[in-house]
Amino acid sequence: MKAVQFSRFGGPEVLEIVELPAPVPQAGEVLVRVHAAGINFFEVLMRADRYAVTPQLPMFPGVEVAGIVEAVGEGVDAALLGRRVAAPLFASQRPYGGYAEQVTISADLTVPLPHDVSFEEATALMAQGLTALHLLRQSPPEGRTVLVPAAAGGVGSLLVQLAKAKGAAKVIAAAGGAGKIELALSLGADAAVDYIGSDWPARVRALTGGEGADIIYDTVGGALTALSLQALAPGGELVFAALGRYGLEPSDLEAMIGRNQSLRGFALLPLLSPQVLRASLSELFQLAASGRLRVAIGGRFPLGHAGEAHRLLDERRSTGKVVLVP
Repeated sequence: MKAVQFSRFGGPEVLEIVELPAPVPQAGEVLVRVHAAGINFFEVLMRADRYAVTPQLPMFPGVEVAGIVEAVGEGVDAALLGRRVAAPLFASQRPYGGYAEQVTISADLTVPLPHDVSFEEATALMAQGLTALHLLRQSPPEGRTVLVPAAAGGVGSLLVQLAKAKGAAKVIAAAGGAGKIELALSLGADAAVDYIGSDWPARVRALTGGEGADIIYDTVGGALTALSLQALAPGGELVFAALGRYGLEPSDLEAMIGRNQSLRGFALLPLLSPQVLRASLSELFQLAASGRLRVAIGGRFPLGHAGEAHRLLDERRSTGKVVLVP
């Protein structure tokens, strides 16, 4: 089978197609023919060795796929054959390797995929959808004004919608450029600011009567985190979910103390027991199938063009979810 790997760190050009033996499902596993593989920004960082964790080389990226069960291992119900499923590799013992034509995963981790949800949409609702859902469970938005940076991205586009559905008093989207602003507003944001330029926190404060947002869900990190503090209300909460992209200095933390603000860390994987994972994904799939959650697909690329897909994210030109379609 074909798969994508990188054997050195660098730009998108280091991603290459290789031929590998087809995987064989072991006891308790299924073999999934991949119809869509999701791309995440942390994989872009990992490829360039800019992530919090340096992977061993060669690295086979890809933590989420959706497809059809083609074979089952010992002890697995043969009724699964031919089923449409989501395969969240990131929660498995082999959490990578999704940029490929086939993958194996524990049958207990697969989640049935409704026919009203496409394979591409399913990839958007795994790492990114679960992040959005559990961010809101950790720091509920009900009755509060929230700011969503990168609101046209994979996580942000879902956060905007779910925050509205969960009772946020006002959802302010922050995104870069007119097209991304338009997308965020079309998804239900009450207001939006363009964060190209350093004056956008002042516009957030203007939209909130001078106070700022009660909660900021920061999945971007870097220099944007410190700027976001200028848009955070006294007593507000900055929820940080951008591993490896820290942007705060000790002076920023001192300023937060003086304004009675809180910094809350967020890591998805420790929250996901197999039961919680399956229940949460099923909830997201039902929301999408019923039309209550819109999934934005910002790009589809063949497996052999994974480098082009990475470049799209690297250059911040993508919206919604970017997928590979082997």
